Amino acid sequence: MNKSFRFISRLYIACENYYSEEEAMKKTLKIIIPLLAVLLLVVTGCAASNQSTRSTSTSVPAAMPAPATAPSYGIAEKGMGEAADSSAVTGSSDIDRKIVRTGNISLEVDDIGKTMDEIVKIAADLGGYVVSSNRQGNDEYDSGRVSIRIPSDRFDEALGKLRVLAVKVLQESTNARDLTEEYTDLKAQLTNLQATEAQYLLLLQKAEKIDEVIAVQRELSNIRIQIDRIKGRMQYIDRTSEMSMIDISIRQTKSIDSKGWNPGDTLMSALSGLLVFGKVLVNIFIWVLIFCPIWGIALAVVLIIRHRKNKAKQSAAK
Repeated sequence: MNKSFRFISRLYIACENYYSEEEAMKKTLKIIIPLLAVLLLVVTGCAASNQSTRSTSTSVPAAMPAPATAPSYGIAEKGMGEAADSSAVTGSSDIDRKIVRTGNISLEVDDIGKTMDEIVKIAADLGGYVVSSNRQGNDEYDSGRVSIRIPSDRFDEALGKLRVLAVKVLQESTNARDLTEEYTDLKAQLTNLQATEAQYLLLLQKAEKIDEVIAVQRELSNIRIQIDRIKGRMQYIDRTSEMSMIDISIRQTKSIDSKGWNPGDTLMSALSGLLVFGKVLVNIFIWVLIFCPIWGIALAVVLIIRHRKNKAKQSAAK
């Protein structure tokens, strides 16, 4: 009985302790959970800050790669990196747009000579010049062609002045090519090549052996050829973008009936026709006269052959 009582008492105490510990645990969790939440927010904020820092650092545009460095050929290159860095500039942001404009216009005019003179004057007044000019034709049809270059900013003005010269504009077309991107690429290539050229010049100054000097000079020659080619293309783009080309075709048609009927002209035409006919008859007579001996010989041969045939037939009949 006592044992049972003690067992029940211990069981009661254990249950009481269990529920007491459970309540204590609940209280502890009520304190720990908010602390864990705060700690989690702090950790998340730090991670986001680190990620933002990394993304910011990676979003910065990468610097333009340094120009290709020249081989050393066993020569010290101290200070060459600084020279290349100081000479490497892109300069692409300050490049003007390189737009090449061209135009073609075909005009019908009353007086082609006067019109061509006016075109030359228009080109000169607008600050341009005539590239080429030619004229051809006859009494009924006359035509010409003029090519001019004028400043690009006066391209539309020039076309307007040319239209005024025409009785009728037969055809007109314009074209524009944007070469800015090509020009920018060429400028970057030129900068890199010039930086490389400077490096080779430094190497040439430090070269001591003949084979080293020859090798550096060979590379310098190749680089300078590339530099000259790029400069030539850039100069061409500069010229064509600053001075636009316009090709003008001119046509003048003279109508025969526009003068009306003229008896004198008709009489002269008839006399001219008679003269031509007489010339033809005289030419025929001359040809026949020249070939008479040949025709006579041929006729004599034919007659002899026929005579012999007839004589042979008569002999056979007898």
